[in-house]
Amino acid sequence: MIFVASGGIAVADGSGDPTAVKQNETGEWLDKDGNPTYKVSDGTVDWYTYSGYRRYHSDCHVCHGPDGMGSTYAPALKDSLKTMSYADFIGIVASGRKNISTASENVMPAFGDNPNVACYMDDLYVYLRARSNESWGRARPNKHEDKNEAYTKNEDSCMGKK
Repeated sequence: MIFVASGGIAVADGSGDPTAVKQNETGEWLDKDGNPTYKVSDGTVDWYTYSGYRRYHSDCHVCHGPDGMGSTYAPALKDSLKTMSYADFIGIVASGRKNISTASENVMPAFGDNPNVACYMDDLYVYLRARSNESWGRARPNKHEDKNEAYTKNEDSCMGKK
């Protein structure tokens, strides 16, 4: 595994350099490659990281364990993002995946049709990316940016609210 130094923190090369370089109109931070990323400043996380924490613990922790740490039957997503690209993450969450061998059978169900997950894939990715790069620990973010109007509008649209 190759590690790259970024701001004094060693990060794996799978999800790329997580440094936030610009913010879009919905408040989402992007890295230099245009992938969603987190922004943690003085103990305050961006809205997407906070939302991702909430969504992860609502829908994903049952299988993947608290804080992305894994369980006896699902991998630690905190570690998976060290080698997984944004596109791969979205594809697996949306379409699911089966890993079958003579020793085990691991099945990730598809969540592409579940709005409680599909509408928040970027949020989940950002939260797990922060966990993967040790930028956020095993705790609920106490301070976070507010949800802005553009995010709310996109969220309502995705969830079918008018």
